[in-house]
Amino acid sequence: MSEPMLQAQIDAAKAYEALFVSSLFGEWAPKVADAAQIRPGQRVLDVACGTGVLAREAASRTGPTGSVAGLDPNIGMLSVAKELTPAVDWHQGVAESLPFPDDSFDAVVSQFGLMFFTDRAQALREMLRVLTPRGRLAVAVWDSLDNTPAYAAEVALLERVAGRQAADALRAPFVLGDRSELAALFSGAGVSSVEVTSEHGTAHFPSVRVMVEADLRGWLPVMGVFLAEEQIARMLEEAEPVLAPYVTADGMVVFDSPAHIVTGRKS
Repeated sequence: MSEPMLQAQIDAAKAYEALFVSSLFGEWAPKVADAAQIRPGQRVLDVACGTGVLAREAASRTGPTGSVAGLDPNIGMLSVAKELTPAVDWHQGVAESLPFPDDSFDAVVSQFGLMFFTDRAQALREMLRVLTPRGRLAVAVWDSLDNTPAYAAEVALLERVAGRQAADALRAPFVLGDRSELAALFSGAGVSSVEVTSEHGTAHFPSVRVMVEADLRGWLPVMGVFLAEEQIARMLEEAEPVLAPYVTADGMVVFDSPAHIVTGRKS
């Protein structure tokens, strides 16, 4: 990878950490860690770790006698993660082919990555493979778009302004919202004692403009969708009244952001 490309990935990861982690992802790390029952002295793997919010939470619980590894395909994400938490063992790789021996971890966790894996069932089988026989798996995915009305409104506006492909890129994080389908995916991959728990969450963005621009300039390009500046300008203008119901008196955008946490064990 060329130096400019690497720097672009690092810059994007820094923006991701600064905005999305604080606005969306941060509150979920303790919930997933609780679901995985992470304790001092354990060995923990965070799959699709991004900039490491969940791995950092895991490390705070395993303590000096435990260990945490984080894995992600994006070198920019890993660069930022390593800068923030050097003590975690960071690895570049994909969930479908984990670079670890069998029975390596007491807990395997993943937060909002499963939706984007090329082969979700294979990724789950790999998570089970590296899990110890008594280990615990905990995976978080977003609830359906129907239960996240602020994003549903933004998706509808995006489809009107920029078309179906752009809207589908913003729909992508919410495709595993069906609880029964989610449970079937885990059971079909060989996970035992599967439980799906729906949890309440609350997103907080500094403003409508920050929220929408983050999606248009940050998330959509990750999904391979690049909007013209004219489309971005129109989205930013039209989003103000569309998202007005979620704007607080101090101008922040606050809305329900529910998710499912799936837990299970090795058969």
